[in-house]
Amino acid sequence: MNSVTKFTRLRTAKNPNNHSVDFFENRKSVLIAGGAGFLGSRLCGRYLEFGCRVTCLDNLSTGRLSNVRDFLEDPNFSFILHDVIDPIKSDSAFDYIFNMACPASPPKYQSDPIQTMKTNLYGAFNLLDLARRSKARILQASTSEVYGDPDISPQQERYQGNVNTVGPRSCYDEGKRAAETIFHEHRECLGVDLRIARIFNAYGPGMDPEDGRVVSNFINQALAGAPITIYGDGSQTRSFCYLEDMVDGLIALMHSPATTFEPINIGNPDEFTVAELAALVLEKIPSKSEIVHVDLPADDPKQRRPDIGRAQRHLGWSPKVDLSQGLDRTIAYFRAEAEGRSCRIPSVAQ
Repeated sequence: MNSVTKFTRLRTAKNPNNHSVDFFENRKSVLIAGGAGFLGSRLCGRYLEFGCRVTCLDNLSTGRLSNVRDFLEDPNFSFILHDVIDPIKSDSAFDYIFNMACPASPPKYQSDPIQTMKTNLYGAFNLLDLARRSKARILQASTSEVYGDPDISPQQERYQGNVNTVGPRSCYDEGKRAAETIFHEHRECLGVDLRIARIFNAYGPGMDPEDGRVVSNFINQALAGAPITIYGDGSQTRSFCYLEDMVDGLIALMHSPATTFEPINIGNPDEFTVAELAALVLEKIPSKSEIVHVDLPADDPKQRRPDIGRAQRHLGWSPKVDLSQGLDRTIAYFRAEAEGRSCRIPSVAQ
């Protein structure tokens, strides 16, 4: 049984008490650093559904307590307000640790680049120290940004990237690259059981309306009837992976065999220009918004598309939700947010 099959069965199978079947013997314990963020909070929810004990660790600099509010009364859930740049002095032992602790949107990580670098570097060391004490398996949430402005497409994991070390995006790009090195050396030198996921442009319900990335920007601008702001001529491409697909991939990687310690791309290989994304959003949100073009930011990558062959071979994972379906669900969420209503995050089956 491959990783995706295992967790698909886990999500759908029910026992007589209508609880998710617990494939984790002895109620496994999971720590999710950055657990109040967009992806981290969904991981918290999934592992609670699996019957695990879940600890969310977050400093709430970009994570939102509202993302985990529904879990606070769950006896299997605990929240720790803590910054990963400081040592983690927990006496608890964990079976699995996710390092999701870093702002992922350019406006957020560029607002304090030194803090971003510290989060990537010190956070890696501190969480790896905790993993060693706990004898836990740990997953590093890396990024497609390690490829920089790529010279090849699609980007394969063996591609070493084209990254500017002194540009406005360097704090994030180079911080994530350094974190991968720190993880690699902990495996080589200290035998830490680890996984590395290179995440490509996740989106979906639960995103911060002030996130600042292209999907949330375009949806919010269209809903408000404001100009749709495209950087450059809009010919640059991106590949967008829906929330639930991304979380499926991260979980499948965490629970994959020990041979999958090398970095693995998790993303949707369907490629769209930014101009095509804007047109699709305006097709779904009829508004008076006009498209305006502004200068392209420095070091903005011209092309982004993952080669997911390694994920397909080793994890049995491929994304299921196409961009049109994912935008429908995301637009419904943002519309509810704008109107002050709550909106339940839909599952893949919907």
